[in-house]
Amino acid sequence: MRLALVHDWLNQIGGAEDVLETLVEMFPDAPVHTSIYWRGGMPPAYRAWDIRTTWMDTLPSIHRHHQPYLPLYALAFGGLRLSGYDVVLSNKSGFCHGVQTDGAVHICYCLAPTRYVWDFEGYAAREALPPAAKVTLWPIIWLLRRWDYRAAQRVDHFIAISREIQARIHRHYDRDSTIIHPPVNTARFSPTSAHDDYYLIVSRLIPYRCIDLAVRAFNQLGVPLVIAGDGRDRSRLEAEAGSNVTFLGRVPDAQLPDLLAHCRAYVLPGVEDFGIAPLQAQAAGRPVIARRAGGALDTVIEGKTGVFFDEPTPEALGAAVRAFDPDRIDPHACVQNAARFDAGVFKRKLMQFVEGKWNCEPTGRY
Repeated sequence: MRLALVHDWLNQIGGAEDVLETLVEMFPDAPVHTSIYWRGGMPPAYRAWDIRTTWMDTLPSIHRHHQPYLPLYALAFGGLRLSGYDVVLSNKSGFCHGVQTDGAVHICYCLAPTRYVWDFEGYAAREALPPAAKVTLWPIIWLLRRWDYRAAQRVDHFIAISREIQARIHRHYDRDSTIIHPPVNTARFSPTSAHDDYYLIVSRLIPYRCIDLAVRAFNQLGVPLVIAGDGRDRSRLEAEAGSNVTFLGRVPDAQLPDLLAHCRAYVLPGVEDFGIAPLQAQAAGRPVIARRAGGALDTVIEGKTGVFFDEPTPEALGAAVRAFDPDRIDPHACVQNAARFDAGVFKRKLMQFVEGKWNCEPTGRY
């Protein structure tokens, strides 16, 4: 099977790149087509991959500041013709599903319909865009929505990472999809005999993660909250946080299992498309306190591996923390639940899906 991988951009590490690394493990001979590749900013292991970039890779300062070039990604991927493949597998959160596949079966592993295109109002609010910028951008967003929808009709088969994303694929693209949850390396994590008294968040510190909601809630509670991760919101969050909130910054990957295993509970204050960290916490035997929305509905079993709160307010999160006793949760139930999302399960399900579609004729959608 001649297979090509397509990825939006390679200039930062996140959940999309975790998925891509697993895809490269599964298909080591497949080239990775992407818009840009920041060789110095990505893991050294990536240098052994066959990475092929578009003309965007030479644009000024794009490796460190790729957002200002938003309108160009559709042009770059829309003009990228991939010939000589049986299967094209796109790992999409932006525009990479718009490639031309020349008759190959195109399977889109959809991390999310392009967030800043379909939820522009929410994006603009989180980024505090001034009114003039919103007015200027609206015509571009409208054009990108049209392009994004038409590109989605050329995809032969969609895979969604969660029920939340499955619903968005249907709402925005009018397409059905199959759910295959992203891979989690659960073998790295295991429970300990005792935990400490801190609650934990592991996240990039950016607006849509709603870390400020958790900071305000724990300021009111006065109980220890540890936040691991970095991002442009860090200085603002630190200024708002009380003395009971500790910021660790970026934590080395090797320290993460111990940090998760010793927390009292993991806190997920925002709405995630899927959410890897809550499953890592469960693999370490720790329960989750999560907003009742998004990917948490797929990964947290209420009363068995965690608890939900309903309103996106500090008061609602604080009430959930006060009412929840993590010691009443069986760590082994958390571990068993996390095992359903192990990387081995992902690989088996995805390979079966790809091989099952390999000999099928493309739908010819346009």
